[in-house]
Amino acid sequence: MKGSEIIIESLKANGVEVVFGLPGGVVIPLYDALFDSDLKHYLVRHEQGAAHMADGYARATGRTGVCIATSGPGATNLVTGIANAYMDSTPMVAITGQVRSDLIGTDAFQEADVTGITEPIVKHSYLIKDPREIPHVFKEAFYIASTGRPGPVVIDIPVDIQNADLDYKAAGEVKLPGYKPTLKGNRKQVRAAAKAIARAERPVLYAGGGIITAAAHKELHRLAQLMKIPVTTTLMGIGSFPETDKLSLGMLGMHGTGYANYAVTHCDLLIGVGARFDDRVTGKISTFAQHAKKIHIDMDPAEISKNVAIDIPIVGDAKDVLGGLVTELKKIERGRGQTAAWLKQIDDWKQKHPLSYKDEEGEILPQFVIEEINRITKGNAIIVTEVGQNQMWAALFYNHTKPRHFISSGGLGTMGFGFPASIGAKVGRPDKTVIDIAGDGSFQMTIQELATAVCYDIPVVVCILNNGFLGMVRQWQELFWNKRYSQTVISCQPDFAAVAEAYGALGITIKDKQDVGDAIRTAIKSKKPAVLDFRVKREENVFPMVPAGKSIDEMIGGHK
Repeated sequence: MKGSEIIIESLKANGVEVVFGLPGGVVIPLYDALFDSDLKHYLVRHEQGAAHMADGYARATGRTGVCIATSGPGATNLVTGIANAYMDSTPMVAITGQVRSDLIGTDAFQEADVTGITEPIVKHSYLIKDPREIPHVFKEAFYIASTGRPGPVVIDIPVDIQNADLDYKAAGEVKLPGYKPTLKGNRKQVRAAAKAIARAERPVLYAGGGIITAAAHKELHRLAQLMKIPVTTTLMGIGSFPETDKLSLGMLGMHGTGYANYAVTHCDLLIGVGARFDDRVTGKISTFAQHAKKIHIDMDPAEISKNVAIDIPIVGDAKDVLGGLVTELKKIERGRGQTAAWLKQIDDWKQKHPLSYKDEEGEILPQFVIEEINRITKGNAIIVTEVGQNQMWAALFYNHTKPRHFISSGGLGTMGFGFPASIGAKVGRPDKTVIDIAGDGSFQMTIQELATAVCYDIPVVVCILNNGFLGMVRQWQELFWNKRYSQTVISCQPDFAAVAEAYGALGITIKDKQDVGDAIRTAIKSKKPAVLDFRVKREENVFPMVPAGKSIDEMIGGHK
């Protein structure tokens, strides 16, 4: 077999059914092998789209996403998507072509040091120098990408390696002595955490994306219900705990709910699970949950006490550790109603500081659009977002109740992520309604993937909250820079509905509030890619908001 054919066999051996990519000169052998393969390949219009589609596919399904690009600019166009997957712990294998082995290092045509460029943003990378390595490298790559704390792996393959003739031998067992993720939490630490939880009068569970990765949402729910502990989530943790539950505090942090931020500020025990205490959550670190003892459960030991000092660290899989905590807590005698006063206080905060917005006659409010999407889909759609104001409104005003139903770029904050990620999510979950909540700025960064959606009949619905601004930057300029709107006014806008129609998708422009619901229903029922251009109030802001450098209880806006 040729090396390229062995690559295909190696992908299939690792359970791959779907790949996203764009061919180029040094991956012609691989694409020639794909021509006769039963793997489903989606041809993108830009390599960044391939990476984001693989990312969205992985997040919606829990499987490892795969993207392919040629050498040089093809590979470098993947970099943003690889970095995005790394920051958000998404399992991905990125396959890049490389110039002939004898030309590496000579600045050959379309040569780039892909393994060097991506080194800081991958779990691991490979440059294959011997075709006999292919099966084992691929098996290792998929194992590394999907185990422990997931992340992207790059495999760079010179064209002569793809063209080599050799006998195919399936990969043997993976043996990586330096890579042994800890799955079982230390039982002594679990017991210590259980005792701290049993004693706490004002506890808060702080859940991150690690809950979803570990499929630990049921264990989280059991712990919260058993001990009557309120739960707040990070942006990445949305869906790990149903927001319709009375114990839900919604999202915390810079644009979190008022009651979540007050609860974290005044709690006496903070139980972080699968979260990394990042700056968007903590605000001013010295004042973050400063009265609380802190438990941190995480798969990655490097995250423990990285930003915030932890009293009881537990390294391990969230599902295992939370299950162990529930078991231990059932053995401990404790007074009934220990958190009753705390829950009453939180109810008071919910009454005084609900999520709200001022509805205005004649204008479409972006929050209203999100609420209508929630109402029409009954909270069952997979919601994907771009980055900016649209992202925060989608996080706050849709009732998220299920894991893997909210997909967003968290750590890297990548504009242009949402649309291709929604295509990947729909490919992975064709049974679900998939909606991309977009901004008019973000959508134009990957708008060309309309061709991919139309070509493969992938019926995602794009809902553009079109305010004619780079909205989140404009909001900062309004609040902190004396309304000096430097380069945030998008004055030359296309007719998005006409662009969609030109690609062969459904396009609708909505200017009247009364037409919002009908447009959403029409798009979903059309069973084809659709772009809904909602002309929303131009200078509406995302509130609550914690200004940079402030404590998370020092919010502005969003209060009655």
